[in-house]
Amino acid sequence: MIVWITGASSGIGEACALEYAKKGASLILTSRSENKLAEVSRRCLEKGAGEVSILPYDLEDPNGIEILSEKAWNSFGKIDVLFCNAGVSQRTTVEETSMETVRKLMEINYFAPVAMTKAILPRMVAAGGGRIAVTSSIAGLFGFPLRCAYSSSKHAVYGFYETLRAEYYDKGIRVTIVCPGRVRTDISINSIGKNGEKYGKMDPGQAGGISPEKAARKIVKAISRGRREVLVGGKELVMVYIKRFFPGLCARIGRSIKPV
Repeated sequence: MIVWITGASSGIGEACALEYAKKGASLILTSRSENKLAEVSRRCLEKGAGEVSILPYDLEDPNGIEILSEKAWNSFGKIDVLFCNAGVSQRTTVEETSMETVRKLMEINYFAPVAMTKAILPRMVAAGGGRIAVTSSIAGLFGFPLRCAYSSSKHAVYGFYETLRAEYYDKGIRVTIVCPGRVRTDISINSIGKNGEKYGKMDPGQAGGISPEKAARKIVKAISRGRREVLVGGKELVMVYIKRFFPGLCARIGRSIKPV
């Protein structure tokens, strides 16, 4: 099994790489940091990965994604699982959020996975099928304070990949949308703050979230089973069902949440 994971140098991406390594998969790992990828690669090989190829890249740059995708495919001659996991968040109100930040988040969270998917999809179809997973968020299912650009990018992800699933199911393509809630990663620390700087703080909810390893076990299982959606987190996931069945109550709860 050949698996390509973006955002693979930390958090959910790193944990999923290690989980696939335990299953003997060969891995293609992408993130901005070559040094961090090299360390994750070493750990994956220790865990039992067949082979590991690292392809460092900044997904904010759209111009090289076609070439990146070609390199990924050619690393082992095919890709069985494409997991578009890389992403960035924010911690600013609508008024505080610059259009530069909105565009940055859309580029990384939405346009990059879409471009990668469009590059890999025809190759997967020609090979007889494959699995494509993408990380959205529970914030891709409803709005949340201080997440206007993040939430909108994740809503967009949902629309694209649901359409992909409907169009290519009969061609052997299985699509899994991953919706994390609170997972103990550095996403809040690396979020964009008021003046475009790194937010630099661990949110209390994030700190109390489930471990990336626990999230990875659930995600990898869901992808292997071809599940349409997988919710990952703790008690906060109840908000998804409140939104689905009691949207007015969800709106009231959203207004009462202390923004952090």
